[in-house]
Amino acid sequence: MALKSLSWRLCAALALFCGYSWPHAHSALAPENEVPLRPTTWLAEEKITPITLPKGRTRRLYFMLKKETAAMSLTVSPCDLPIEWSLAARTRKDKPHKSLQWSTKKSMPEVWWRGPGTDEKMHSFTGSAVDTYRGPSYPHASIYILKLRSKQQNTRATVYLHEGLGPSGTFPLLPADPRVHTLGVGMTSVTLSWAPSASITSIPHTQKSYDYCVLVNTQQNYPSLCAAQESMRREKDQKQEKKERRRRVTVWPILKEWWWQQWDSYPEPQSPPSSSSLSDEYADLQCVCQGTENVCTVSELLPDTQYYLDVFVIDKLNGTSMAYEGTFARTHEEARAVITTLREGELRWVTFQDRGSSSEQFFSFRPRGLQQSGLLTLQSCGGGEKVKVTVSSKGQVLTSQAVGGDLAHIWLQGSPSYLIHLEREETTMGRTSAATDPALPGGLMASVKMQTSSAYHRRGVPSLPSTLQIKSFNRLRGCNSVTLAWMGTEERSLYCVYRRNLGGLEAEAGRVSALTAPCLGPESRSDTERVLCKYFQELNPRRAVTTAVIGGLEPGMAYVFDVYLMRRWGIPIKYASKMVKTRKEC
Repeated sequence: MALKSLSWRLCAALALFCGYSWPHAHSALAPENEVPLRPTTWLAEEKITPITLPKGRTRRLYFMLKKETAAMSLTVSPCDLPIEWSLAARTRKDKPHKSLQWSTKKSMPEVWWRGPGTDEKMHSFTGSAVDTYRGPSYPHASIYILKLRSKQQNTRATVYLHEGLGPSGTFPLLPADPRVHTLGVGMTSVTLSWAPSASITSIPHTQKSYDYCVLVNTQQNYPSLCAAQESMRREKDQKQEKKERRRRVTVWPILKEWWWQQWDSYPEPQSPPSSSSLSDEYADLQCVCQGTENVCTVSELLPDTQYYLDVFVIDKLNGTSMAYEGTFARTHEEARAVITTLREGELRWVTFQDRGSSSEQFFSFRPRGLQQSGLLTLQSCGGGEKVKVTVSSKGQVLTSQAVGGDLAHIWLQGSPSYLIHLEREETTMGRTSAATDPALPGGLMASVKMQTSSAYHRRGVPSLPSTLQIKSFNRLRGCNSVTLAWMGTEERSLYCVYRRNLGGLEAEAGRVSALTAPCLGPESRSDTERVLCKYFQELNPRRAVTTAVIGGLEPGMAYVFDVYLMRRWGIPIKYASKMVKTRKEC
């Protein structure tokens, strides 16, 4: 222990004795042994250099020009966020000390850090657009310094240095009018046009190396393809981050992020995607790459939606692109169907005037009462034509069926309101019968007879007669009266009998067919034609037969008799017409 203590004191004394000679040794040895605290980036000529910009940190890139270079251009392309960048030239009055000359341990920019010098500002820009400095090189400039900074978030940018006059040819050229014009807007499509790029029109044989791409989205216009890719990546990252937060919560990601922010380590992004993968890269943004045509129709869009549309001209050989001034358009909304409100107990004739198209009509019905139940009754009146009825509530289809000449009952229960959709189904039979039928109201092409009623006292669809045929008894047929019979139901209902007198010639089938139309109800008959009304009820359906004796007839005359089952709910049920001729002699 004593020897160790003595050796330590000797070393300390020797250090104090030699302390006056340290400055001379430092000036000679330090430049060879120092390691730069901050890494430096040497900007290569004629090469696209991707740069990562951490939030709030200034990145510096250095480059030098050849002595014979009279002009240069420097292009900075921000990815998706506004950045600040400036270009300055540094001049030195004296040459660097020999101890500061470049060695394997020092980069060229570091040599010019040390010692006196002045920075002359040449250009500055703030924004998210692609900006290019074009101008003469700075006289007596020893080195050029490019500074880049992002104040909002971490972002990326690319830098390109070109020595000489004129365009570099690396980036596609935009026309004098770089705006995107809207030629037409539809319900699910938008047609665009734009002026062609000079890179394509000036050299026709190089057209194969260029593409126009159209990006469509509902968020915003993008200043570059990189911005579109970054937006898509952030959406994916946010979704992934939400999933990871659900799994576990840890402080390690926070510590890791804080640790790496203390050092100037800048992982550079990968090279831009090749043109062959552009469509796949931006598939989520509905990218349409279509060669060199400067007119494009984007389809399969949603109605009544605002879309932002951007056009980019892409150089597939160099992997670069330039953005036109994007536009936006709102697609047309769908033609809203007219919905007619049905009143309580309203009897409605639904007509379809246009037989050349698939006609359809919409109705709404709101039942009364707390039970929210109702009855929908329909009957087709177009001969062999059928109508499809679809009942829905709150966007959910409850029932769908075809309605023909037979009466159809649809029980409505459990919803405060119903949407009734009627659509005609084309058939080869009876296409002109409804149009030319003079018995139909107003001579219209009536297709459906419909009625809706609240049925809060009922528990289901009302019962129907087992048959709608009317029977006459030949033995009970006289000169002034006839006896008719028909089937009733177990429910108490009102039955009304109507008659019509036919002449001898009118008794032929042609006139009778008009009177026997199934849709003709008591509302279409004259009160003078009604001969009697009676209530009837029989709990046993097999024995539910009722009869009526119709008197006051003339001998030897033909009569058409109609029986209607009058109900509180639904359309009156019409029995099949029956023609009976009284006896001439009794």
